[in-house]
Amino acid sequence: MKVIGLTGGIGSGKSTLLRWFLTKGIPCFCSDEVGRELLNSSLRKEVVLRFGTDIYIDDTLDRKKLAKIVFGDIQALNDLNKIVHPAVNQSFIIFKSENKNAPFIINESAILFETGGHKKFDKVILVTSPKKERIKRIILRDGLDEVQVLARMKHQLSDTNKIKLADFIIENTSLDSLYIQAEHIVKEINLTS
Repeated sequence: MKVIGLTGGIGSGKSTLLRWFLTKGIPCFCSDEVGRELLNSSLRKEVVLRFGTDIYIDDTLDRKKLAKIVFGDIQALNDLNKIVHPAVNQSFIIFKSENKNAPFIINESAILFETGGHKKFDKVILVTSPKKERIKRIILRDGLDEVQVLARMKHQLSDTNKIKLADFIIENTSLDSLYIQAEHIVKEINLTS
């Protein structure tokens, strides 16, 4: 079984692509989604110790409040990552063992290169998209303003740096193009599995 990493900057379209992979029957692990679930369950105590009890409202993490803290303070972001990443990695180990008979599985992570996690994968797919498009998508999707979006983007490597590290690059200029490029990659991975 091959383990494929899927990454891209915020708003690049990697989540859209992940859903497409799922429709093709490919086992997919969404690190960001698992991290959110863990923050509302097993990691809550550690998060409260670091960020205070008011970071949760009615037993649910106030993600906007946490984002405001961590995207304005690099130490807070590092502390959050030290809490979340080991737990997400443990969940992925379980996911991998549950899908060991699949020809390949995909692990989606927004900060795969930033954490050095790409070294653990057989291949890495990078989704890129023009910065202006990404900003528009995030503003529409998350209700943020441009300043907030740019603050999040500055914590991720540029596409130029990521391209040097990726095995496959998908340029997300339209949904049709996104899926056609993904189809070619699936065929190539299957040929080498």
